[in-house]
Amino acid sequence: MPFEFLSQALLEREQQGLLRREHVVQAYQQQYVTIAGRRYINFSSNDYLGLAQTPFNTSTQVGGSGGSPVVTGYSKQHQELCEYLAAQLNREAVLLMNSGFAANATLCQSLFSQSGSQSPVKGNLVVDKLAHASIIDGALASHANFSRFRHNDMDHLHSLLAKNNNEGDTLIMSEGVFSMDGDQAPISELVRISQQHSAWLSLDDAHGFGVLGQNGMGTVEANALSQSELPVLMATFGKAIGTGGAFIAGSQTLIDYLRNFARHYVYSTAFSPMQAAHTLANIKLCQQEHWRREKLQNNIRLFKRLMQDAQLEVLSSDTAIQPVLIGCPKLALKVADELRQSGFWVTAIRTPTVPKKTDRIRITLTTLHEEQDIQHLVFAFAEVMERNKEERSQL
Repeated sequence: MPFEFLSQALLEREQQGLLRREHVVQAYQQQYVTIAGRRYINFSSNDYLGLAQTPFNTSTQVGGSGGSPVVTGYSKQHQELCEYLAAQLNREAVLLMNSGFAANATLCQSLFSQSGSQSPVKGNLVVDKLAHASIIDGALASHANFSRFRHNDMDHLHSLLAKNNNEGDTLIMSEGVFSMDGDQAPISELVRISQQHSAWLSLDDAHGFGVLGQNGMGTVEANALSQSELPVLMATFGKAIGTGGAFIAGSQTLIDYLRNFARHYVYSTAFSPMQAAHTLANIKLCQQEHWRREKLQNNIRLFKRLMQDAQLEVLSSDTAIQPVLIGCPKLALKVADELRQSGFWVTAIRTPTVPKKTDRIRITLTTLHEEQDIQHLVFAFAEVMERNKEERSQL
């Protein structure tokens, strides 16, 4: 029978406690989520500012774009979004993508696959060890010499770059806020090292855009990064902005090149004009309503303080992503299930999403959470961890 390995692979994952399943969300209401008829306080959402639930009225009634952006799929709503983003980020141009995964993958493949002469482009991709899977997949599918430096280890990055001996162009890729650990990249050091080695720096700011910076423009704004310091910026709209899709920002030459050679862009139907208009409206709300970021920061500080008071260890993070290390996939699932029984929707993040023996409960905080929500979560967490103390000690 063809493809018999499919069932076996699924069985093995289930036995290892690694099988993934979807849960149908029946309703979102502020900080609550309803699943299988029960309402939970949602601590697994990337809707950091609560913008996904803001009402949106538009005269744009087109349900879909109807084509690739380079055919008839690029509307005035897409253009307005691109121009606004470029101005706010002090970049020459912006390219819209259907997802952050597609954006990262197309960057790697387009810059290191073929040039205008259709010949393979030689070069080097040097990537943080904890970079998103989309970057890894894109790098593996490119023609670049691909290497990974230890997470946020600038000495290791420097040593890898020194070995390249200027053989072709080099792109360093990292993240503004790392999606699983919640920590941030050492931006000033990355800029210094990239310039020292005449390399380009590319940053995935999916979890920083909307949250960081005085006006929510992410790592670029928080660190006042010029286009020359950060030649390539990628961020998504599906997290803090609350819609969907992603963008790449940089020089006009970079964006024009991608418009011609990025297969994910050329051969995909553009997201709808309505989504583009909604995204632009939410970006403006994000900039105007500073209270959203202020409340989020207060919630982060409260959670960290209460966890410390309860003697519960959280990985070092000052962002909305607060991981609690468990170290075993099956135990992580058990802890998540017990927290759900207490009314909190949390997610167990397991290998291969994270390295082996770093399975965790990934708490994400949002503007929508109230102080009592966080207090009750920490209290329940302490009870669950105490009940599972013996099993944890055996890891």
